[in-house]
Amino acid sequence: SRVVKEETTVAMDFGRITIDQDLVLYLFGTPGQKRFDFMWEILSEGMLGFVLMVDSTKSETFREARQILDVFKKYAGVPYVVAANKQDLPDAWSPEDLRIALRINSDVKVLPCVARDKESVKHVLLELLYTILESLEEGVS
Repeated sequence: SRVVKEETTVAMDFGRITIDQDLVLYLFGTPGQKRFDFMWEILSEGMLGFVLMVDSTKSETFREARQILDVFKKYAGVPYVVAANKQDLPDAWSPEDLRIALRINSDVKVLPCVARDKESVKHVLLELLYTILESLEEGVS
């Protein structure tokens, strides 16, 4: 696995992943700081799902992470997963402990993640995609 990126998001990241000729994912990354919240509603328009990335080594950020989750849930009632980032560090909270701390429902996936590791990020994105597809199938039946 290679490092995905070295720096943090300062304004906005954009990426595109082609799954196959009929399926292309467009990825928008935005910082979690409150001063960037003006971007969140705009980014939520038309989205099919989202990943809430939480620094699992910094419990002092959990309250703000929960507030961000609530904002995105309000803007768009779409599927989401929570990525418990920095799972490679010894002081990281486990995904299950993070679930409890953030009061995440048991039907929402809280996934271990190391954002600098391509395979780890790929796993999180695939789980989000599966969650979106399950939601779409439930809507059809």
